[in-house]
Amino acid sequence: MIMKWLKRSVMVAVGVSLVGGLLFGKDVVSYVRSSAKSVRTVVKDSVPIEFELRRARDLLEEIIPEMHVNVRLIAQEEVEVAALKVDIAKSEESMKEEKLRIAKLRDALAEPKVQYCFAGREYPRSYVKEDLANRFERFKESELVFASKKRLMVSRQNSLQAAMQVLEQTRSRKRMLQDKIESLASQHRLVKAASVGSHIQVDNSKLAQTEKLINQIKKRLDVAERILAHESQFVQAIPVDAVVEEDLLTQVDDYFQARDQQTRLASTATQTQQSEQLLEN
Repeated sequence: MIMKWLKRSVMVAVGVSLVGGLLFGKDVVSYVRSSAKSVRTVVKDSVPIEFELRRARDLLEEIIPEMHVNVRLIAQEEVEVAALKVDIAKSEESMKEEKLRIAKLRDALAEPKVQYCFAGREYPRSYVKEDLANRFERFKESELVFASKKRLMVSRQNSLQAAMQVLEQTRSRKRMLQDKIESLASQHRLVKAASVGSHIQVDNSKLAQTEKLINQIKKRLDVAERILAHESQFVQAIPVDAVVEEDLLTQVDDYFQARDQQTRLASTATQTQQSEQLLEN
C-alpha cells in the first residue's frame, strides 16, 4: 500500500515537472521560487499587528533571566578578582621577607667559618650552604608564580570590565527596544482608531525592524555568558645536583644585582618619560 502511494506521488511530481517544463521552459525553477516567496509574504502580512507586538514583548521578557544570570556571573568574578588581589599582596610581602633572609645567609657564608649562629642556635657551614641553595631556588620559583598571578589578575580584570560594559549596553538596548515597542503600539492604536470603517492596511516594516534589533541584542547577550576564568599551574623542578659554594654565592649576587639594575633602569625611564610629558605640556 505504501509503495503504491509512493509510486503515485513520484508520478504526480514527474507530471507536474513535465507540465511546468513545457509551459515555462528553463524558467520553471524561478517561477517556483517566486511563488513560494509570495506565499510567505502573504502569510506574514496576514499576522495581526497585536500578535507581533506581543511577540516582541515576549522576546524582551525572555532576555531578563539571561541578564540576571550574567549579573550573578559578574558578581562572582568580582569576588574572585578581589581574592586574587589579596593573594598577590600577601605573596609580594612574603617574597620581600624571604629576600632579606637570603641576603643574610649569603652575607654569613661570605665569612669562612665552620659554624654559624642564627637565633641562638649553631649550624655547620654545609647546612647553611644547602639551606641558602634551597631558599634561592624557591625564591626564583615564587617570582615566576607571582608574575603569573599578576598577569592573571590583569586578564580577569579586563574580562570583568568587558562583561560589565556588555551588560550595561544590553540594559540600555533593552530600554530602547521597550520604548520603541510602546511607540509602535501607540502608533498602531492611532492607525486602528483612524481606520474604523475603512480598509486601511498598516505597514509592518517598523515592526520587522524591531524584531531584527531584538535578535541582535540576544546575540550580544551570548557574549556576556562566555567569561573565561584562567587557571595557571606551575611545576618547577629543583635541581638536586651538588651545590658548589662559590657558584652559589656568585649566582645570588648576580641575580639580585641584575634585578636591582633593572629596577633602577625602569625608574629612570619612568622619570624621563614624565619629564618629557611635563615639557610637552
